[in-house]
Amino acid sequence: MKKIILKKPGGLENLTFVDAADCTPGFGEVCVNWKASSLNYHDLLVALGAIPVVEDQIPMSDGAGEIIAVGEGVSQWQKGDKVMSLFFPNWMNGHPTPQNTAAVTGDTIFGTATQRQCVAATALTKMPAGYSFEQAATLPCAALTAWRGLVSEGGLKAGDTVLVEGTGGMSIFGLQIAKAAGAYVYATSSSDEKLEKLKALGADHVVNYKTDENWGASIAKHSGGGVDHVLDAGGDATMKHSIAAAKMGGNISLIGVLGGFSTEIVLPIVFGKHLRLTGIAVGSGQQQLDMIAAIDASGLQPVIDKSFSLENLADAFAYQQSGAHFGKITVVYD
Repeated sequence: MKKIILKKPGGLENLTFVDAADCTPGFGEVCVNWKASSLNYHDLLVALGAIPVVEDQIPMSDGAGEIIAVGEGVSQWQKGDKVMSLFFPNWMNGHPTPQNTAAVTGDTIFGTATQRQCVAATALTKMPAGYSFEQAATLPCAALTAWRGLVSEGGLKAGDTVLVEGTGGMSIFGLQIAKAAGAYVYATSSSDEKLEKLKALGADHVVNYKTDENWGASIAKHSGGGVDHVLDAGGDATMKHSIAAAKMGGNISLIGVLGGFSTEIVLPIVFGKHLRLTGIAVGSGQQQLDMIAAIDASGLQPVIDKSFSLENLADAFAYQQSGAHFGKITVVYD
């Protein structure tokens, strides 16, 4: 058995492929044979050392696998069950608190870049019906973030208008979730080739943000006054456009910082448009179960760009840094 550990001070060259010990589940635990994971921007920040972690941390927050042993006191799982990880394994339901969000998979606690691991039985959910391990491994961070922003917090309904930004995992899932709900979706990219792919996935109107310097205002004009929901993935690079694109009383979910960690906001515009800005950091176990139920009903299929082996995790992160991907990058374990 193998695992990836991260040596201080971080950096892709410090991701090390080493032997992993077997484990026996204790009381309230199960042993999971992880089969796949997927890359998120948070994982990249951990790998690069931008988010400090302990020496020999096992990275990666997303995971899907099979339970191979069940400890005493566990009744909800059986050997052979197919399961997914939780980004916040202690946040099962209700509102986020400092206590239930302190444990973060692949950050403050060991992640899923290991072939075998004992975890709390409550730190898992079932997978969508019919999904492969690779498909399920794309969901716990990116899909749940989009789901919470649009549905759990945003109250998305049929006929709403939605703006998704870029072609990373969260934005693609946002597009798919919105279309499954019957929304009209605006989508952006700097690549005309990627814009065509967005249209093939169901985007109703696409905008190249490189050729339209005022793309937020353009979307507001096209939509007849602004969109109901914005998934802002770019932070500093996109915030002013997201505010311009949102309608009076619209919802802006802050889901990413790809374009910068800090930004200036003209507050009178936010006040004057009665906007609701919500910081979204993934979601709870119950929200993950709600999302899975919706996936089972809609038949949503994740968009996977490219797969790597566990041994080549550093190469997967390098590919992520290139920005060439469309959708999710996965890691499939042998």
